[in-house]
Amino acid sequence: MNSAELRRLLETARAASHRASAAILEVYNAESGFDVRQKADQSPVTVADERAEAIILEMLAKVAPDIPAVAEENAERLGLPGHAPPCFWLIDPLDGTKEFLKRNGEFTVNIALVEGDRPVLGVVHVPALDLTYSAAGAGTATRQNGSGPSQPIEARPVPRRGAVVVHSRSHENNDAFARYLASLDAPEPRVSGSSVKFCLLAAGEADLYPRFGPTMEWDTAAGQAVLEAAGGSVVTLDGEAFRYAKPGFRNPGFLARGR
Repeated sequence: MNSAELRRLLETARAASHRASAAILEVYNAESGFDVRQKADQSPVTVADERAEAIILEMLAKVAPDIPAVAEENAERLGLPGHAPPCFWLIDPLDGTKEFLKRNGEFTVNIALVEGDRPVLGVVHVPALDLTYSAAGAGTATRQNGSGPSQPIEARPVPRRGAVVVHSRSHENNDAFARYLASLDAPEPRVSGSSVKFCLLAAGEADLYPRFGPTMEWDTAAGQAVLEAAGGSVVTLDGEAFRYAKPGFRNPGFLARGR
């Protein structure tokens, strides 16, 4: 896919993330509260997840009807495809539902485009902050605050001493994380929810993000696209390239890092 086409799709993905965000915040701010259900894997889901996903799928299909989508809530209802298409959207309409339920603002809308086994486009929108991170290729990573101009962002070199290490309060394997911290020189741990962690690395505000437990591809693709465009990287815990379109769309552990 050429750069002009990617830019066109990036604009649509950004617009879809903003519209989905409005639907999420309507539920998030409702005085009457909202119902929470448990999915088959015991993770929570709300009407905000479902409304946001429907909006995103409709908007993407209008602009790119030939590009199929693999989306978290549809996968729960309809099942995952047996094989990944050569080019497809990966969508997590509300990444960090547990953070959404805690009302701490650390949840995101994730939209990525995967070609082959690599994410080539990513949008991560933070509804509570009206903050959008996006990219479609090397050197294109930006951060947009509200309706303001998009500003370029760049990952910083990882320091040998005092690296800022982001991790999740909801999913982190504490023993593995403690061992990892012990291997570093005076690290500074920082808690952050959802795929915001990738974006902190991309913006040069943090340095390392280790993940020792499994995730799904829709959890990581958009953040990886933004981070790699900003000069960072994501590899498996064995140091191999972090690929997509895997059987079951399930990820192993990984290490994301700055430049």
